[in-house]
Amino acid sequence: MHDTPQTDGDIQRRLIAALRDARCYPHAASSVRLVETHISWVLLAGRYAYKIKKSVNLGFLDFTTLSARRFFCEEEIRLNRRLAPQIYLDVIAIGGKPDAPVLGAEPALEYAVRMRRFTVSRQMDRLLARDRVLPRHMDILAGTIAHFHGGLPAAGAASPYGTAAAIRAAAMENFRHLLALLGDSSDQASVAALQQASEAEFAICEPHFVARHAQGYVRECHGDLHLGNIVLLGQQPVPFDGIEFNPALRWIDVISEIAFTVMDLQQYQRHDLASRFLNTWLQESGDYSGVAVLHFYIAYRAAVRAKVSAIRAAQAGLGKRDQAAALASCRSYLQLSAQSLACGRPVLIITHGLPGSGKTTFAQAALERLGAIRIRSDVERKRLHDLSPLAASLAQSGSGLYGTDATQRTYTRLLDLARSLLAAGYPVIVDAAFLKQTERAQFRKLARELAVPFVIASMQASDSILSARITRRLQAGNDASEADLAVLQLLQEKQKLLSPEERRSTVVFVNEGAGFTESAWGTLDQLMRIPAA
Repeated sequence: MHDTPQTDGDIQRRLIAALRDARCYPHAASSVRLVETHISWVLLAGRYAYKIKKSVNLGFLDFTTLSARRFFCEEEIRLNRRLAPQIYLDVIAIGGKPDAPVLGAEPALEYAVRMRRFTVSRQMDRLLARDRVLPRHMDILAGTIAHFHGGLPAAGAASPYGTAAAIRAAAMENFRHLLALLGDSSDQASVAALQQASEAEFAICEPHFVARHAQGYVRECHGDLHLGNIVLLGQQPVPFDGIEFNPALRWIDVISEIAFTVMDLQQYQRHDLASRFLNTWLQESGDYSGVAVLHFYIAYRAAVRAKVSAIRAAQAGLGKRDQAAALASCRSYLQLSAQSLACGRPVLIITHGLPGSGKTTFAQAALERLGAIRIRSDVERKRLHDLSPLAASLAQSGSGLYGTDATQRTYTRLLDLARSLLAAGYPVIVDAAFLKQTERAQFRKLARELAVPFVIASMQASDSILSARITRRLQAGNDASEADLAVLQLLQEKQKLLSPEERRSTVVFVNEGAGFTESAWGTLDQLMRIPAA
């Protein structure tokens, strides 16, 4: 009589059972906790976590050989150390026998990714549920991701990743899965309507997909940047658990990566943080052209999460309560996906005011309130000269960056950006001084051409407050504006008052430290409903 040969799965299960003994580890571990997913086991032992990939083939991944599992462990380290080197330590061989494993021994019968543990309550999805995510966390995260994306090599012109055809195929496959998973007729009708809307949006976006692939925006990203894959270490949001098992899921357009985080924040009903994160990333990266395809990608990311919830709802043995919760989640994501593809509410808002009057303070509050895209003259002026937002230009007023030619180029860029962002269906806030009537007239003309409302948000503050703010801002050195007291005096002398026609499109925000009044916001909302005259 012969023994039945053991499969990799049998050997792995014996190994996992043995590794639950704390004595297996070469470091202190009072106990070992096991966390299991559909593709891996994670053993939490003392200060470390050991992740072992299951011997499975799910189509989109294949871990059925030891060599493959070693390769993907090494890929997990390579990819995740880009953003989380403090978490991802190394790949460790596990030798010995399945029932008596030895960590670090050869020949290896298995491999594990060794990570430094962190407190799961610090994951950003859990922090958000407790209202512990702060605006500055969004700013830091957006800056981190913008810097990360900026340092990545682009996919080659012949790469199949991130092409228009690949994007459409992934979206349509998602709908096929959803239709197969959801048996309710109303759910199927929702999915069919969403598929039709996605097809229409894809047709609009296809030229942009082609252009962005050619321009190098498809890069080897994190690939799975939702809030559950970001942990707050100290005050630093750290993305982890990027996709290693399928290059097609990480070689994506950078704006698709951003769309995942934006969508997740929207799903948590934190539209303010979603807008803040998006705007900070756009300002840091300068990738405003990506907004043209953002609605499509947000809808796609929400539909993928709907599919994940539908898969869970269809799992055998799931209780009725859990099944109902999974279906509710699926429907919520489908609703968010549909909302992203609905017609936007474009409006053009320009600020008006002297340095220190609070234009950027207003713009920040307004973008979070309205879901708008903000473009800043101080930032774009420097970008035109290859300077970072906080770089010192060393230019004097009236020359260099602040000369007539540079100012005209800056306002031309702002106008071009506003046109493209409005065409993408977003409200736009142009944060600039707009002290000349000729500058304001260009943007009013644009609003008329596009048949969108036009509003001037005029900031008012006393001379003493203007001077005090400028002094504090220069001392702090944490803002793109370089205006000093001499510039303030010069602009006070040169500013042109708003005409009677302009005042009909103007809302005044008095900004003297007590915050903007609700009546001013109410007036802004009313003016945003009136097409430009």
